[in-house]
Amino acid sequence: MPRQSIHYTQTEAADRGSLRVQVESVTGALPIENARVTISYSGDPVSAIEQLSTDASGHAEQVELATPPLEYSMEPDQPQPYAEYNVRVEAEGFQPVDIDGVEVFAGETALQDVRLRPLANVSEPLRNIVIPANTLFGDYPPKIAEAEIKPVNESGEIVLSRVVVPEYVVVHDGVPRDSTAQDYYVRYRDYIKNVASSEIYSTWPDATIRANILAIMSFTLNRVYTEWYRNKGYDFTITSSTAYDHKWIYGRNIFSNISLIVDEIFANYLSRPNVKQPILTQYCDGERVSCPNWMSQWGSKYLGDQGSSAIEILRYYYGSSMYINEAEEISGIPASWPRENLAVGSSGDKVRQIQEQLDRIAQVYSAIPRIAADGNYGPATEGAVRAFQSTFGLPVTGIIDYRTWYKISELYVAITRIAELY
Repeated sequence: MPRQSIHYTQTEAADRGSLRVQVESVTGALPIENARVTISYSGDPVSAIEQLSTDASGHAEQVELATPPLEYSMEPDQPQPYAEYNVRVEAEGFQPVDIDGVEVFAGETALQDVRLRPLANVSEPLRNIVIPANTLFGDYPPKIAEAEIKPVNESGEIVLSRVVVPEYVVVHDGVPRDSTAQDYYVRYRDYIKNVASSEIYSTWPDATIRANILAIMSFTLNRVYTEWYRNKGYDFTITSSTAYDHKWIYGRNIFSNISLIVDEIFANYLSRPNVKQPILTQYCDGERVSCPNWMSQWGSKYLGDQGSSAIEILRYYYGSSMYINEAEEISGIPASWPRENLAVGSSGDKVRQIQEQLDRIAQVYSAIPRIAADGNYGPATEGAVRAFQSTFGLPVTGIIDYRTWYKISELYVAITRIAELY
C-alpha cells in the first residue's frame, strides 16, 4: 500500500492522541534543557501546530493531537489508522534534527526520544529521520520460515551456556548479506519497544500486546542464545528485515503502554518442556499473509477482544506445551531485583544500593531530589522515587517495583558510563 500523509484538522478531528517528546544528548542519558520542539503536519514542516521548550529533564510538554478514528486500528483493510507528524528539535550547540512520520494513535500516548549531536563533535552529515509505515499497514516482505528450535550440536556451533537478557543487541539495518547496511548498538528493551511499536497497534487489547511482545522477545533471545548470525560469520545480533527477523526502525517513536509492558516483562521468553533455548516464535499478520502453526497478529487481536489472556493466545497458536520462562541472568546491571517491592519501612543493603543509584541520577535530573544512602526507606526516598517515576513515565506510586528497579539501574549505568568519558 503506498505511503500517504493524511492531515486531520486539530479543531475538527473526532479522535485525539498524545505526543510527548524527550530530548537528550546523543549518548542517550543527559537531558537537554531549553531545546525548541516544533510539531507540524508530516510533509509540511513549515506549518507549525505546536512550539514547545524542554524542561530540566529534557521533556517537552505533552500535547494532544488529532488522529484518525479509533476504529481504523481495530480491523484490517481500513484507512491509515494513525496520524503522522513532523517533529523538529533545535538546541544551542547541537545539530538540529527533523523526524518525519511520527505516529499518533487515538487514545494513546506516543513517546518520541530525540538524541542530538553536539556541533563540536559532528563528524558526519545531518541525518534526518523518516519513519516508514507500520508493518500492518505498509508493504513488507513476509517472514522466511525457519525451525523454531535450532540445532546446537553441530560442529562449530556457538551457543551460550544459559539464557541471558543482553544489555545491548547489535541491529543490522538491512538484510544479512547487505554489507552497506549500518549496524546499531541498541539497548535490548529499547529494541523490543521499537519492534512492537513498528509491528502491532498500541490500541489493541493489553493481553494481545503482551502476547506479541513475548513472541518478539523469545525470537530475539533465540538469536542471542544461539549466536545465530555470529555463527554465520556476521558481527551483529539481528537484522531489521521482516523476511529474516523483525522490523526495527531507526529513530522511530514508541508508545507508552507498550513501553510499560516491556519494562514489566522484559526478562521473560517462551519455552517448551526439555528445550533449553528460547523458542523462535514466528508470526505473520494473518490477513495478507497466512502462516499455519504461527501466531496471526490480527487473530491475536480478536482473541484479546474475546478476553483471552496472553498465554492463552500464545498456546492457541503455538500449542499447549508453550509456557513463559524467565532468563537466568540480566546483563549490565549492578545487582538483581530483590524479588519484593521496596517501600516506606523497608531497609537493608538493597535499599542503600538503590538510594545510591537514585542520588547519582538526581545529579543529572534536577527534578529528582537528592537523598542520603542510609539504607532506610523513609519519606525522602519515597519522594525521590515518585519524582523519578514521573520523570520517566512510570506509574507514580513511590514504591520501587520491578519496573522502577530496572529503570533506575539502567539510568544509573548509562550516567556513570558517560561520567567516565569526561
